Amino acid sequence: MKISLITVTFNCANTLNDTLNSVRKQNCRNLEYIIIDGASTDGSVDIIKNNNDIISYWSSSADEGLYDAMNKGIRQATGDYIGFLHSDDMFFSDNTLNKIFNALESYTPDVLYGDLQYVNASDTSKVVRLWKSNAFHPGLLKMGWMPPHPTLYIKREVMVKTGFFNTSYKIAADYDYILRLFSKHAKNFYYHPHVIIKMRLGGESNKSIKNIIKKSKEDLRALKTNKAGGLLTLILKNLRKLPQFLNHRKSY
Repeated sequence: MKISLITVTFNCANTLNDTLNSVRKQNCRNLEYIIIDGASTDGSVDIIKNNNDIISYWSSSADEGLYDAMNKGIRQATGDYIGFLHSDDMFFSDNTLNKIFNALESYTPDVLYGDLQYVNASDTSKVVRLWKSNAFHPGLLKMGWMPPHPTLYIKREVMVKTGFFNTSYKIAADYDYILRLFSKHAKNFYYHPHVIIKMRLGGESNKSIKNIIKKSKEDLRALKTNKAGGLLTLILKNLRKLPQFLNHRKSY
């Protein structure tokens, strides 16, 4: 079995080394690592070149944004399962991918997902939020539930059925994708009850009030398009974030 791991990056030289070092430390038996760079001008390409020994494929060219770059990575992936590691994120431990690999071999799910820690952007040892997920059942989607999207590992044939990220969404294409994946195309899910990813705070969707409003509008559109809920679902989705701030001190 082979895992394809995709990192997309654009002018993220200040965090990219941490991401690449996190991959370098993994003890995964059969990993295809793909990097899609959006024609960075800040030294990111030099960092990629300096780590070429752990990279199976990389490219650097202009794209139409994050989700277009993620689609480029999917097109290059040849693994049995495909996952993403964003360029300001890291794996929780040096053995994370090996644990995922073992779980995928044991359970052969259509989709594996786990938990996620939000960490301070400048001091990644400080945990701010814990996004702890749970086993999936279809009724959860209308209750505003979603798994931490950076923890998803999706069987290749299921990803092909689900299609690419919809680039008409600028902030919420991952939510639209999850709704499609969990409601229509994946049938067998495995919740891996461990933290998989450490994510730095400061994502695009929360950078400004304008982006928060835009994200909410796109979330609502995704819900209606996928017949997965409406305004109440969106409200519940946002309320689900509150306990994450209370649970972040739990140790793993």
